[in-house]
Amino acid sequence: MTRAMTPDEAYANSTYIPDGESYYARWAGQAAAFRATHADAELSVPYGAGARQSYDFFQVSGPAKGTVVFVHGGYWMASSPRDFSHLAAGAVSAGYACAMPSYTLAPDARITDITLEIAAAIGSIARRTTGPIYLTGHSAGGHLVARMACVDMAADWSRRVARIMAISPISDLAPLMETSMNEVLGIDPAEALAQSPVHLARQNMAVTAWVGGAERPAFLDQAQWLGAAWDCDVTIEAQMHHFDVIEGLQTPHSAMMRALLR
Repeated sequence: MTRAMTPDEAYANSTYIPDGESYYARWAGQAAAFRATHADAELSVPYGAGARQSYDFFQVSGPAKGTVVFVHGGYWMASSPRDFSHLAAGAVSAGYACAMPSYTLAPDARITDITLEIAAAIGSIARRTTGPIYLTGHSAGGHLVARMACVDMAADWSRRVARIMAISPISDLAPLMETSMNEVLGIDPAEALAQSPVHLARQNMAVTAWVGGAERPAFLDQAQWLGAAWDCDVTIEAQMHHFDVIEGLQTPHSAMMRALLR
């Protein structure tokens, strides 16, 4: 008899990716190398008073066509924009500025609070830019950008959002209540309902869910739940897993970037 998968196993990633633990150092190295070649980058621009309430901003030479905002993952508990600077390469090469906000990590903030921080960050970014805004985020960041599409998050900048791409998103928080992560996240049924995009109405915004075909089944489910709830595009990129699925953001003409900026 096949043993049932535990909730922790369902949402584990690096354990099920060959040499998965090596990605963190690899990303940090690629990010540092990208920043070294972009001396005009503005790092840690504040959008609030909190220690992690800032964003990194990568300029383009000449007028920008718009701005891509990338929100990092890490289950709301780990990582920072500085680990993913290299993912700005596709946007900048295509003529778009790229902003990468940071946010207070759990347990110092609940997911509800983090959601409001990302909204504040986008508001700050919108005030310094012109043209369309494209929001994308990975994993927990996918959840956060999807939340920006919800009716309760409507803001002055919402009308400028041309597309939201939620990459490997968590669209329903309820399953995470059964994982050991919830000892840190502290999600309760009320927050799961109030902060899960699948239970919320969407603004009139174009949304794409993007997920790797080789991801954990739970992440394929989460992306498809969002597609079903919002009747939005769902792209399953064959053979890509939870860590390499974001690599399309590095190349201006990748399928991912074409879908984001179309």
